[in-house]
Amino acid sequence: MGVDALFRAYEQLTARADAAFEQVARDYPDAVKCRRHCDDCCHAVFGLFLVEAAYLQTFFAGLPSDVKSETILRCARADQELARLQQRMQDPVKARENEEDPLASGRVRCPLLNEEKDCVLYPQRPVTCRIYGVPTQVQGKGRVCRFSGFQAGKTYPTFDLDAVYRDLYEFSKELVDMEGGTDPERAGLLISVSKALTTPLETLIHEPLGSE
Repeated sequence: MGVDALFRAYEQLTARADAAFEQVARDYPDAVKCRRHCDDCCHAVFGLFLVEAAYLQTFFAGLPSDVKSETILRCARADQELARLQQRMQDPVKARENEEDPLASGRVRCPLLNEEKDCVLYPQRPVTCRIYGVPTQVQGKGRVCRFSGFQAGKTYPTFDLDAVYRDLYEFSKELVDMEGGTDPERAGLLISVSKALTTPLETLIHEPLGSE
């Protein structure tokens, strides 16, 4: 499978996520609160698999130069915010005080979110972004947007993100192999959006783990 075929397989995965979201939105219109310029999901902390990073890089390269320049500046700010979050996570006192998952409760603005609260790569946004407003399962636990109208104690259709992550891992393994990578563990590496946009794919695949 070449990169183009791999991207097509990835797009089938994102299409499934879109279809699942649209079905829940039709069935529970009062519970799905997602609207344009609602950017709560754009401040959630999450990582991209290598195949997602490569896909974003491909389309980011085709954006107008001014849009790319503004986005790169936001990448620097996002990196600073992520560094501060990591420092809080490493503080033993704050770690004991915070019962929530620090990454799940962390707030870092995605560099793809522009000043008009639009995503500059909205059609190519990751699966996590596409499914954010409906119930999902992550690591066996149910999650839902805090602004949604889904009620605790009730049963709703749940999108299995764990299964998607397994597919993304397999796609990333194929990408590492076709790009001549020698470390299969790279397939499990999760990359911030800012790093995905500013680091060449070759570096992401070939640099030693732990050198990030």
